[in-house]
Amino acid sequence: MEFGWTPQENAVRIKAREFLAANLPADWQATAALSPGSQAVTDFSREICPKLHEAGLLLSHWPEEYGGVNASAWEHFIIGEQLWEVGEPRGPQYYNVNWIGPTILEYGTAGQKNYHLGRIREGNVIWCQGFSEPSGGSDLAGIRTRAVRDGDRYVVNGSKIWTSYARLAEFCILVARTGEGKRGVSVFLLPMNRPGITVRPIASVVGDGDLHEVFFDDVEVLAGERLGPEDAGWEVIRYSLNFERVGIPRYALALKTLDRAVMQLQAASAFGPVARQAAADAYASCEGARMMAYEAVDQRSKSRPGSGIASMARYAIVLAERKVADFVLDWAPHLFSSDADPMVATHHKRAIAAGLAAGAAEIQLNIVARDMLGLGVARGL
Repeated sequence: MEFGWTPQENAVRIKAREFLAANLPADWQATAALSPGSQAVTDFSREICPKLHEAGLLLSHWPEEYGGVNASAWEHFIIGEQLWEVGEPRGPQYYNVNWIGPTILEYGTAGQKNYHLGRIREGNVIWCQGFSEPSGGSDLAGIRTRAVRDGDRYVVNGSKIWTSYARLAEFCILVARTGEGKRGVSVFLLPMNRPGITVRPIASVVGDGDLHEVFFDDVEVLAGERLGPEDAGWEVIRYSLNFERVGIPRYALALKTLDRAVMQLQAASAFGPVARQAAADAYASCEGARMMAYEAVDQRSKSRPGSGIASMARYAIVLAERKVADFVLDWAPHLFSSDADPMVATHHKRAIAAGLAAGAAEIQLNIVARDMLGLGVARGL
């Protein structure tokens, strides 16, 4: 692997840093300490995402026809690293740019592309993801939510759980069973204002607005809102998840948090040999996660088929997040309540969610066992 960056890639990183320095408010760290699904972060995302688009930093990797500049997957990932390092000012809209938009680009009809991608480009729409269910968690092979065809519409009944941003979302990318057998599922682009949808927040340490239960009681979905062919949702989901699993460079904020803790310990003359070893272990985990994420991006940039690399990278990121959180808890726990650096607590909350978001860590291990080791044990995606 080539570890250097091209002049263009370095220029993109500098451009992103300069944009953030000029556009994040002085109190941004306090806002970022809230959850991405909070009302405050969501409101701010509606302010900054149009500016990001104007600066060519929101969806530069998209085709020019839909508002991008055909930038490389690497350039998009570099931008993502800079945004996540400061606390992700796109809030819940990173969903739209990282994997919902690309999935619609790949499988959507002309009408779906024109309608949904235009709204995403404007930086003023919130999506949620109706994948996990109470009976099977992240094991998408066990989906029970069912969409029954009735002429030019479907009627949906069932429920989803751990659904981020559902309370404020205008649309849901929903997976429901439309046929029999493991692969008889379809994907829908469902407006969240349809009668029969009930959203209930799940209280958690992660923060307000991040986790919900969603119930569907005789919800009508039009056939024209199906993404891709009927009963072919498995392919659509796999495509989406290959973007999602490394769509968030979580190690960027983890590395920043580790730096903050080490600097505090050094200033207090408390960074002795044992602490240095623990910090080195956490740093190595972050760097390992970064290299695995880069391998997944490299595959994407070369249009290679998806593999277990994305799941390996995702699990490595989960481990790195936990290593950094544990280091701060062990060596600098006072930083969690420090008003001077609220981003430390922000990292900790997001590290907790890392093992659940984009498919539980255990599901990622099953995929690695199946796709990389050939053990044939995985049921999920």
